[in-house]
Amino acid sequence: MRIGEIAALAGVTPRAVRHYHHLGLLPEPERLPNGYRDYGVRHAVSLARIRRLTELGLGLPEVRDVLADDEGRELAEVLEELDADLARQEAAIGERRAQLRVLLDQARQGTLPAEGPLSPGLTELLSAFSPSGSATAAKDREHLTLIDSLAAPEERDRLIAALRPLAADPELTARVKELYVRLDDLADASPDDPRIRPLADEFAASVPEAVVDLFGGASEATRDHPYGEALLADFAPAQEAVVRRLMERLADRARGNQ
Repeated sequence: MRIGEIAALAGVTPRAVRHYHHLGLLPEPERLPNGYRDYGVRHAVSLARIRRLTELGLGLPEVRDVLADDEGRELAEVLEELDADLARQEAAIGERRAQLRVLLDQARQGTLPAEGPLSPGLTELLSAFSPSGSATAAKDREHLTLIDSLAAPEERDRLIAALRPLAADPELTARVKELYVRLDDLADASPDDPRIRPLADEFAASVPEAVVDLFGGASEATRDHPYGEALLADFAPAQEAVVRRLMERLADRARGNQ
């Protein structure tokens, strides 16, 4: 058989056959006097086996190891690893589909947050606590959506669990909304405005203890991190001063909890 014929028989391309020769997966056949390769049944069987293994998900280096093991021990080990990997993928797909169903329900009901698809936990939190009309509260929502997208799932879940008491306490929620209004009022104020210190202190006192334990100890490092600097630069000067003092107060509370 010529290369095109054996490729068609095995359901691959002639280019793939040449690539398998190059990698040492498929032995080179003898050449005819005219220089063409002369493939036999043994080559067709090997080529079909390579195709089956790659269709199972094995990489070509793994296929090489399997073909080199005449007793099949390597194949059993590789297939076990492949099965475990597929099980992990199946679990991950199941989790993503569950999240997708929640998002679909929200989209159909018109309750999907304006920030776009978020984790169910953060969507619930933002729905329960959403200071409308506050520019600085909107910035905090943006920061939370960024964390929701970039943080590891376990870190995201801890954050949402720590913030949940804020949304569950109507009195605390009302107080924080009032603090956001006062923070908005500092948009055009100078960095030495006398309202800065008391506002930051009241904000710090309103932060749930679980949030302090989660983030307070990292407040000082956050200010020196590029994201921390970008976060602060997102506020007007007087508002930035409030946030800086708030970070300091949270760090003090976190050290006191240790």
